Amino acid sequence: MNQIASRPDSTGSVLKWALLAVPVVVVIGLFSGWASGSGGDGAWFSALVKPSIYPPAFLFGIVWTILYVLMGFALAFVLAAPKTAFRRFALGIFAVQLSVNALWSPIFFSAHLIGFAFFWIVLLIILVIATMAYFARVSRTAMLLLVPYLAWICFAAVLNLRFWQLN
Repeated sequence: MNQIASRPDSTGSVLKWALLAVPVVVVIGLFSGWASGSGGDGAWFSALVKPSIYPPAFLFGIVWTILYVLMGFALAFVLAAPKTAFRRFALGIFAVQLSVNALWSPIFFSAHLIGFAFFWIVLLIILVIATMAYFARVSRTAMLLLVPYLAWICFAAVLNLRFWQLN
């Protein structure tokens, strides 16, 4: 129980888990975006006033795919770690944050609830920080793999806030 940042059982074990975890996380993330019609080509989104910090639309698909791959590898490191109470809780909070992540696109793009989406993404930031804290107790590598994700969703929260203010 007091084990902190343990090493995975083996590199082969991490790769084995990655073969499962990476595709699952990527599919969940991409399905959320696809099912909600996220992207710049929808009539509602096209009509919104865009913040000055809004990056080129094509970057979102690239960045999110990379982030989902990193999240899948982070999950693989935790799955490959010895079974402990911290590991079990880390896996549970990862599942919760991934679910909250997957629901942001439908809230913003399908329901058009820009203000609610902002509060939802703040909740996501809190859950990612908690996930990172528990991942760090199981695998430092897993925690570090989530740093770009946290940075991007913080940027996304600022974008969401600016969309809300402008529209």
